[in-house]
Amino acid sequence: MTQSALRASRAAVLRSLLARPELTVMPCCFDALSARLIEQAGFPVTFMSGFAVSAARLGLPDTGLISYGEIVDQGRNICAATTIPVIGDGDTGYGNPVNVKRTVRGYAQAGFAAVMIEDQVWPKRCGHTRGKAVVERGEAVARVRAAADARDEGADILILARTDARATDGLDEALRRIEAFAQAGADILFLEAPKSEAEMRAFCQATDRPTLANMVEQGETPLLPPAVLQEIGYSLAAYPLTLLSAAMKAMQDALAAFKAGRHPENLLDFATLREAVGFNDYYAEEERYRSE
Repeated sequence: MTQSALRASRAAVLRSLLARPELTVMPCCFDALSARLIEQAGFPVTFMSGFAVSAARLGLPDTGLISYGEIVDQGRNICAATTIPVIGDGDTGYGNPVNVKRTVRGYAQAGFAAVMIEDQVWPKRCGHTRGKAVVERGEAVARVRAAADARDEGADILILARTDARATDGLDEALRRIEAFAQAGADILFLEAPKSEAEMRAFCQATDRPTLANMVEQGETPLLPPAVLQEIGYSLAAYPLTLLSAAMKAMQDALAAFKAGRHPENLLDFATLREAVGFNDYYAEEERYRSE
């Protein structure tokens, strides 16, 4: 299959997932290995978390320090390591609406099935941390319209439009932006950091487009079970930091054991580790081309 056909099929698969009435649980990745593990575990879609990529690639917070080139390069590796659809965090689009169009095209070329564009000012912030600010509604809508235009002009990718206005301007303004994003052509809508189940319901009732719930442990939004999220009306449930948090905790525990003079416990056995990273597939390919 050509890279172009692969990208087309991923976008089509994501569209079909969003057309189902059931909620799709979506653990988020931060590198090629975490994305591969998500696929191996049987999940049909993943999301490349900007917070997690900034932490894993740079060791820095999600405060606009990572560049377009760095994050799209990370995404290219993630998409190459998997066959499931990957949604990419496109931050603010990295500039004005013309820059947004370039970002959308670049994410499509990297293999993403969808790209998220948000309405924060630059440098942006993680949606569940302090210091956020959003641009005026007209500028926010122009970003989404430019992203949708890039899609309609040939980029085979879906547009996920996010607003952080709940934290800065209140729920009513956030819902007005959600409606405007839908009219501008967004395929999926994302209200970041609603503070109650009632606000989550108001969001899902305000649109007929697919919606995303962002489940951040100890974040601003109630961490509801998938069954409740589905009943509310969400299409996707993203868990942006769960795998990063689990990996960091496991590494810290292993390092503490070494520091205490012990060997770490609860490790993957070597055979499982080799299988997970693809050694057995490599050996099969190597055998296929072995000279007689």
